[in-house]
Amino acid sequence: MISLVALDMAGTTIDDGGTVYEALKTAVEEAGATVAPLDLQTWMGTDKVQAITNLLRLGGVEPTDELVASGFDRFRTYLKQEYAAHPPVAIAGVEDALRALRARGVKVALTTGFDDEVAYPLLSALGWSIGGAPDNTVDTVVTTSDVAAGRPHPYMIFRAMEATGVADVREVLVAGDTVVDIQAGRNAGAVACGVLTGKADRATLGSVDPDHVLESVAQIPDLPELAR
Repeated sequence: MISLVALDMAGTTIDDGGTVYEALKTAVEEAGATVAPLDLQTWMGTDKVQAITNLLRLGGVEPTDELVASGFDRFRTYLKQEYAAHPPVAIAGVEDALRALRARGVKVALTTGFDDEVAYPLLSALGWSIGGAPDNTVDTVVTTSDVAAGRPHPYMIFRAMEATGVADVREVLVAGDTVVDIQAGRNAGAVACGVLTGKADRATLGSVDPDHVLESVAQIPDLPELAR
């Protein structure tokens, strides 16, 4: 029985038009590095400071502290500008799925490769609320500001369990649109699902042996693991 569903944000529950991808690519390229599409996909779901550091190195630029800090600032600035011009929206069917899960008593957490400074304004722009009351959108949010290391480490999942009072990782289902989302779920010992609403295709997500590859989060309430 699943007691907690932990979901990624951009590309999984939120449609931002690929802005995170472009922001990360821009931040690294402006530092002089070349960004290979596969490398970008590989590092997409990770902590963004970690992603910039590794993409700089892979792109032929030594990731000094100054370059990484300026790249992260550029990443956040790009996101802020693009989100103001083109506000993100919930992916079709996601809000209904969240309501359906919580109505059954399943806790819902959002986990993200964003830090607090990026994640919470984004959720506010969507009008999503956080807390245990029935009218809230999700029960809790965990960002990279809350943990020692982001994905593929499982720490955000464990933090979500702590926040929602779920003790058994076998009662947790994790879903995201990147390989590292699935790897984090696997590393936690949870049910791990890929969703096809991001940039990764079925073959890419399937390469890390998820329990399910779904068209979207909207299908999660119908999974056999959620049968009540």
